[in-house]
Amino acid sequence: MVQTITLPDGTTLPALGAGTWNMGDSAARREEEIASLRYGVEQGVQVVDTAEMYGNGRSEKLVGEAIAPMREQVFLVSKVLPTNASAKGVAQSCRRSLQHLGTDRLDLYLLHWRGSVPLAETVEAFRTLQREGLIRHWGVSNFDTDDMRDLERCAHGGECAVNQVLYSLEHRGVEYDLLQADRQRKVVTMAYSPIGQGGALLANPVLRRVAARHTTSLGGATPAQVALAWVLRQPNMLAIPKAGTLAHMRLNLAAAELELGPQDLAELDGAFAPPTRKQPLAMI
Repeated sequence: MVQTITLPDGTTLPALGAGTWNMGDSAARREEEIASLRYGVEQGVQVVDTAEMYGNGRSEKLVGEAIAPMREQVFLVSKVLPTNASAKGVAQSCRRSLQHLGTDRLDLYLLHWRGSVPLAETVEAFRTLQREGLIRHWGVSNFDTDDMRDLERCAHGGECAVNQVLYSLEHRGVEYDLLQADRQRKVVTMAYSPIGQGGALLANPVLRRVAARHTTSLGGATPAQVALAWVLRQPNMLAIPKAGTLAHMRLNLAAAELELGPQDLAELDGAFAPPTRKQPLAMI
């Protein structure tokens, strides 16, 4: 059974989405990246995440081309840079992203990280975009507990739909307080880079041992699939791993089949210790 998450307004989405950081940067990989995204959507992936920062719009253009034949099946997410988070800047950035994406609306628009523009100004700009029908929902990215408390002072309950943060076996700091605080606010956590950026995580012997005990519809489980399933086990969690190839997308989809047991989780806790104190919010 595919896990789901629910936004504050009741919108339900599959908990496995697709990220696109660094996609669109290579002409040689473009066709395969487009095919991967389309296959994912055909297989039930709804959330596709991009940002104006990714390749200075190249990712948005690739996503737009990929989803053009299936726009109504996609819950489309993009992000505005903090340097563009003023009332005027948000309006301009959103319209530029829509042009890149070839669509008339975003399903979710996020502030990429907190900058110098007052949050109240950015929130009001998001509300204006909602009134104009250019975005359906808005949220934030890379916001820690203090940032979320500040946001509460200028946003009504249920307005902020998502907080996108770095979360993986390597980066568990948000478990100390942020995940629970956002659940209480009914803010969905969106995990970026859920299987890490390099090979160090996936080469971990404990992760490999856990993977060896499991299978999926594609055969034996991989360390990456276990790492992704570990993130997806959390309630209120939407994971957006990147998959630039069909093979990678198939593996990500199959990871949703895995159910990690108490022994698996205990061994992973031993190798990747949960936080015992507040930690600075990790970002990449």
